[in-house]
Amino acid sequence: MNRNWRGTLIRHLALLVGACLLVGLISGHYGACLAIGLGLYLAWTLKQLLRLHDWLRERKPDEPPPDGHGLWGDVFDSIYHLQRRDQRVRGRMQAVIDRIQESTAALKDAVIMLDTDGNLEWWNRAAETLMGLKSPQDGGQPVTNLVRHPRFKEYFEQEHFLEPLEIPSPTNDRIRLQLHITRYGNNEHLMLVRDVTRIHQLEQMRKDFIANVSHELRTPLTVIAGYLETLLDNVEDVNPRWVRALTQMSQQGNRMQSLLNDLLLLAKLEATDYPSDNQPVAIDRLLATVVSDAQALSAAGNHEIALEAAPGVRLKGSESELRSAFSNLIFNAVKYTQAEGRIRIRWWADTQGAHLSVQDSGPGIEARHLPRLTERFYRVDSSRASTTGGTGLGLAIVKHVLMRHRGRLEISSVPGHGSTFTCHFATAQLASRTYPVTQDGALD
Repeated sequence: MNRNWRGTLIRHLALLVGACLLVGLISGHYGACLAIGLGLYLAWTLKQLLRLHDWLRERKPDEPPPDGHGLWGDVFDSIYHLQRRDQRVRGRMQAVIDRIQESTAALKDAVIMLDTDGNLEWWNRAAETLMGLKSPQDGGQPVTNLVRHPRFKEYFEQEHFLEPLEIPSPTNDRIRLQLHITRYGNNEHLMLVRDVTRIHQLEQMRKDFIANVSHELRTPLTVIAGYLETLLDNVEDVNPRWVRALTQMSQQGNRMQSLLNDLLLLAKLEATDYPSDNQPVAIDRLLATVVSDAQALSAAGNHEIALEAAPGVRLKGSESELRSAFSNLIFNAVKYTQAEGRIRIRWWADTQGAHLSVQDSGPGIEARHLPRLTERFYRVDSSRASTTGGTGLGLAIVKHVLMRHRGRLEISSVPGHGSTFTCHFATAQLASRTYPVTQDGALD
């Protein structure tokens, strides 16, 4: 539109009024001529407005505006220029989108965009191969309707996306997929899917190798330990020079048997996703027996062990597996806490689920070690391995037991001020959810 459109409008109206007055001067009817002139100008303006309205309502994509004259010609020309500029901008944006789609289509990993409700919005070609998505009929469908694995449904609904999820491919059970979901924008979801079949196979080979070797070593170790025990029971018949050697051999044999037992337990935990004996477990009674064993382990250490367990808060799962996990945490607190140290064990439930915390006053752990504590055979200080008698697998067992019980392990520690190991279980794992809530949020 002309920048001086207001001046143009005023000039046009002035010319119209002047012409009407001139005609009125000739005819002697000033008022009638002025009214007719203004009426005609108003009718012409309304006609241009109707043309613009019809074009806006019925126009096809990129159809130019109608032609016009005078002031309305400037209006239509300005609309046309805006339309052309918008076409150029849309063209550039479409080119960018096309390049992005071409690059993501070339990826071997699947890229899937979901809206705030988890409905499919867009995906690349790899998603059709790995996830079995079909275009365009799957567009707008909830992703949980198309990926029906129970672990994926639980993973998506809980909305804890810090760790990736591994499941079999919906199209082929022999293909193993790793899914990672990230939130973006207005709580929308971007899901990345990788084929980790080869890595899974290598991991499975490692697990099978460890399990097989552990089974094969168990028999000869049992024979050796049996003969050593027999010799030590009849130590008076043994040459005194061999007593110390036999004692050390027996100790190291027992340590190897403990290591094999832990390796076999880990192999059993990794074999399935869920415990076979999934029954309500009275955690307060279980912890009472574990604490009794911990006090016997403490012995000369004379640790102050306090237990605070909410009665009636029962957890669905395997009692033997939970006992193993909780024992590892509590026994570690006893082993790594100096004599006369304090250990506090607390079991409670709230609206977020059930929780077990084991807090000690030991030497603490540096922050750089915390992310790796649950790795197999990882030790903060290898020099302490011989003194504590551990196998280096305790926290790895805890991690796998918690994963099988829909839980997670949180570790916090300050060097010189002790450590706190907290197990968090989802609300769905509670066997009963009818307990009254106390003021601090715990179930009474």
